[in-house]
Amino acid sequence: MWRRYLLWFAHEHVDFRYAEMQSIISLLKIPMKFIETPCVSRPYWIVELPEEECIRKIASRSVLLKNCIELWSRAKTEDRLHENLKSAIKNISCKWIIPEGGNSNISDSHICPSELLEACSDSSKSFKIDVETFCKHFSIKEKVEKIEKFSYLPLEGPVKLKKPDITLSYIEFYGIDPNNVPNQPHDLFFGRWVVDGQRELIQTHSLKKRHFIGNTSMDAQLALVMANQARVDHADVIYDPFVGSGSLFIAAAHFGAYVWGSDIDFMMLHARTRPTRVGKKSRDKDESIAGNMRQYGSSSRYLDVIVSDFSLPMWKDKLTFDAIITDPPYGIREPTEKIGIERENYTLSEDHLVNHIPAKVDYELPHMYNDLLTFAAKHLEAGKRLVCWYPVIREDYKEEHLPSHPSLKLVANSEQLLSKLTARRLLTYEKISDQLPSTGGGTMTGTQNFRYVGRKIILTNKISLVQLFLFKTIFFFNLFESYVLIHTPATKHDNKI
Repeated sequence: MWRRYLLWFAHEHVDFRYAEMQSIISLLKIPMKFIETPCVSRPYWIVELPEEECIRKIASRSVLLKNCIELWSRAKTEDRLHENLKSAIKNISCKWIIPEGGNSNISDSHICPSELLEACSDSSKSFKIDVETFCKHFSIKEKVEKIEKFSYLPLEGPVKLKKPDITLSYIEFYGIDPNNVPNQPHDLFFGRWVVDGQRELIQTHSLKKRHFIGNTSMDAQLALVMANQARVDHADVIYDPFVGSGSLFIAAAHFGAYVWGSDIDFMMLHARTRPTRVGKKSRDKDESIAGNMRQYGSSSRYLDVIVSDFSLPMWKDKLTFDAIITDPPYGIREPTEKIGIERENYTLSEDHLVNHIPAKVDYELPHMYNDLLTFAAKHLEAGKRLVCWYPVIREDYKEEHLPSHPSLKLVANSEQLLSKLTARRLLTYEKISDQLPSTGGGTMTGTQNFRYVGRKIILTNKISLVQLFLFKTIFFFNLFESYVLIHTPATKHDNKI
């Protein structure tokens, strides 16, 4: 008999939930049946899996999954919930009883088999009942009253509040709007707690605790999500062509991958850039990507990083990777650069070659993503994935404008809001063919150029020079006004105010 489970997710990065979970179950080759169609307005899924070990494997990877319970009852009202449980005690059919003619997408009238309850009735097993609410708070007295209503359950073991053998969970869901909480819950659930997700990794890998970080170091949670969507597995070799401070290395190495990266920024790779943390004037001598790997006990997974220009590939054709995970620069907080010079017919004398530092020019986004997809199509193993971020202007976004390549299939596309105007999308491509097109390149349509002016992202082809001049004038006027207010001594009149 397949077991029914309630998957409860953290209510953040909602758009990433389905993509992460689908990537995990495809990696682990676990079949999953949906009892109710997933909805972004609800932080839970109701699913069926072949055995409990399956959900433990899924929870060992997911950072968006909060916890999982073996579901015994789900109802719209409290009375209905208790009726279902009382009926379940008598259900000796060894399967869920599903009434005919009911709503196939609502499981509030389904009756679980009695064997689920009997498995927890051993007198030698201690237990407790947790009461949880979503979008509403209960006092201790209210929680105790809720717990006492389950006295009819065949639980013969002793009650133990700390580390019991069995934890039973009662959950009331009041919607997701804290400003409009209903008097009665939308949904109620009861079952046996099975396992928690990997939420603790967010704190373990937090940038606040990390020794070496940069201006654009990837958030720990999103880095782990990227590793999951890339289906990173033990002994995989992953590559980050825009490695920066190596944040994605930490997540990939956590799941057992060997990591390799490159970047054009010599200063960042050698930890010689200006410190990111407030109040720190210089970097420590041991700050480095390798130092971060040592901090998390992943030194054996660290292959190396090299200074290189991604627009000038240096790899052998037969070299392949198991995944490419990267966050390319957008030209906002970090410049988009490649080696080049704008002067025509420029030559360099042999006397200057030894100490020559190559000049750099702007690496336009269309060319960058074209190179990235072409590289992935050439150097990924078949069936493996490229996971990368892509910046967009929200009002102009269309999926058909995203980068594409004949050898790659877009399998996931999730949005993270940056502001009212802008966002970035986490794109996951899977290599579906080893046959490269004759031209060897991807296609780009509608790509936008971003610039950073006065702490505001603007679209270069959507703003006039007059608007830009006015914006700069207002910005520097406000900056000067703030300086005057800070440095001008207070008058007697000001002190009275």
